[in-house]
Amino acid sequence: MQAPAVGKVDGPLNPYAAKPERRPAGYTTIRVPRDGGASDGTGAFSLRRGPLRVWLHPEHGRELLGLGYELCWATTWMGDANRWIAPVIGLPELPFVDFGDVLFRERADGVHWKTAALVDYASGRPFAWVDDELSDLDQAYVATHHPARGLLHHVNPRIGLREDDFGALADFARSLGTSQATG
Repeated sequence: MQAPAVGKVDGPLNPYAAKPERRPAGYTTIRVPRDGGASDGTGAFSLRRGPLRVWLHPEHGRELLGLGYELCWATTWMGDANRWIAPVIGLPELPFVDFGDVLFRERADGVHWKTAALVDYASGRPFAWVDDELSDLDQAYVATHHPARGLLHHVNPRIGLREDDFGALADFARSLGTSQATG
């Protein structure tokens, strides 16, 4: 059985909250035209002119693929992540969660606007979600509305994915009794 792993670009892969003048070690910089559909790193599309600066680590794709998850994008970049992010970090084209009408729509209960869509996407399978905007409310929602196990893993947007994050994802996959998990 393969479990889905869903992940966000801004925060986990692009440590947008790092000091602007200090690209993290090992990362490369790309410039994405703002009309290319990319988020500005704050979870909102920007009206500013000029390209969006994105920091990406070229080894992250290999490390994610090595976890054995069924990977997909869970980002406001949606399909644009395949155009701008995947080639830089060494990922193939991946499916993405189409957030449609819920994109950026705040919920009255405080649950992240992505949460219900990701539970639906997982379709009752165990899944891992990597994001920098997770809360206890999201964990409670998943526990209540999803019949299988779910790992909601917070990544600090100042530093992006690190060795301990990959370790947590690998541990979760192993805990499912399989070498492959969906995410």
